[in-house]
Amino acid sequence: MTDTDLSPTPTASSDAVASGEPIPVGPVPTEWWKALGVFDLETTGIDVETARIVTAHVGLIDADGTSIAHGAWLADPGIEIPEQASAVHGISTEQARAEGRPAAEVVAEVVAAVRAVFARGVPLVVYNAPYDLTLLDREARRHGIEPLGDVSAIGCVVDPLVIDKAVDRYRKGKRTLEAAAEVYGVSLDDAHDAGADAIAAGRVAQAMARKFPDQLAVPSTDLHDQQMGWCATQAESFQQYMRRSKDPTFTASGEWPQRSAGL
Repeated sequence: MTDTDLSPTPTASSDAVASGEPIPVGPVPTEWWKALGVFDLETTGIDVETARIVTAHVGLIDADGTSIAHGAWLADPGIEIPEQASAVHGISTEQARAEGRPAAEVVAEVVAAVRAVFARGVPLVVYNAPYDLTLLDREARRHGIEPLGDVSAIGCVVDPLVIDKAVDRYRKGKRTLEAAAEVYGVSLDDAHDAGADAIAAGRVAQAMARKFPDQLAVPSTDLHDQQMGWCATQAESFQQYMRRSKDPTFTASGEWPQRSAGL
């Protein structure tokens, strides 16, 4: 299969993911990793309620982790990009204003692309899903665009961060995407580029499936439900740790894969 460029162009519609070259739809239930959607955002900050999208990537990878279709976006977020954020992803306010497209257009196309991945019947890999999916939801609402809604009702999400904490609970060290890529033997040469991160996260998910088949060789719908429980348990454990060690009033949300407004 050849790559299909899904970047928005005058001749490409926002649902280009859905109209790209055919790939396996609805893989064998226990081999969900053979066909995956991948999604990542780079943004202006860490607060999902106020941060804005700067760059985005929505794509498809095959069983070998090869990118076979993708869409990439650069937005003018409409606000200053803090220096701390620019230092992470490399996009300055000046570049976003000069080269980025209007935020509302980008958000609408990204929402449509994510929805198109789910329509294919393949899982969507999102590293730390509650961040990216919640932020996309808030951006859609901010610009008057119909959001995805209840993600769990329209598709399956694979979150390598949640899975890694569940299948290798006692491993010491960081749980960033860069750290996970190293642990699972995945190359990540351009961290914090939305495309590089999205594809690397997909490949990490595939490596996990191969390494832990006893736990992960289940239908994608079951894996989705398991992650909801794992995330809730992980959040509760972290909350207890923080209350014991630092702040007795600390709270951590275990809602997954998307947070409700105000959480």
